[in-house]
Amino acid sequence: MVSVRAKLALLQQHSLATRLEAEIERLILEGELVVGDRVNEMQLAERFGVSRSPVREAVRTLESSGLIEAVPNRGIFVRRIDTATALKVYGVRAALFGYAAQLLATEGSDGDLARLAEMHRTMGSAAQTHRFADYFPLNFAFHDFIVEAGGNDVLAAQYRSLVKQLRLFRGQNLMTGDTMEISHREHQTIVDAVLARDPARAYRAAFDHVELGRQRLMVRAVEEHGFGIEPRAEPDEGPARVA
Repeated sequence: MVSVRAKLALLQQHSLATRLEAEIERLILEGELVVGDRVNEMQLAERFGVSRSPVREAVRTLESSGLIEAVPNRGIFVRRIDTATALKVYGVRAALFGYAAQLLATEGSDGDLARLAEMHRTMGSAAQTHRFADYFPLNFAFHDFIVEAGGNDVLAAQYRSLVKQLRLFRGQNLMTGDTMEISHREHQTIVDAVLARDPARAYRAAFDHVELGRQRLMVRAVEEHGFGIEPRAEPDEGPARVA
């Protein structure tokens, strides 16, 4: 029979692993651990002043979420997303985002809809003046709000996992001034449908917005590689970068 002390120790380890998971994820998404870098569990343990065991548990969870990959006979690396995979992720993301907008149109409160409209207005000036540094976080918050306010926590968790994976994509779908304005117009179509509480139109507008982003990514891939999808790159060799 497991003692109370042992149970408490196990709970503390799981709690620590959860906190470490969040910290390592932050290092990845903020670029301190770069795509293709080797993940050195010992260095991470030393950085955070913990044993290797909770770090290993955190890394395994991040592997299951798609941010880290284990390469047989080579080690563990920050996952590199190629164009072919990114296009697949975009397709699933489109369906989830469409459903989230549909839910918001039917289930959202009047306050939720007012907040959505206000967020869209705030984004307008940044888009018109091509202020990408301002527009990017507002754009992220706009999408996340639709997913959160839709009220389906399972959908939200899956959607956010996909978004994190896309942030690993090499040379992310960089926005120019023109694409910011296009994106803002597409957002307007979503907002109009949600405010009209038209679930079918909201689904279509949100789905199309992500799908059009996928098509823009395909065009850029063709321009860069001539045939649309670059060969999958292997993780970089060399020591882990742990700042």
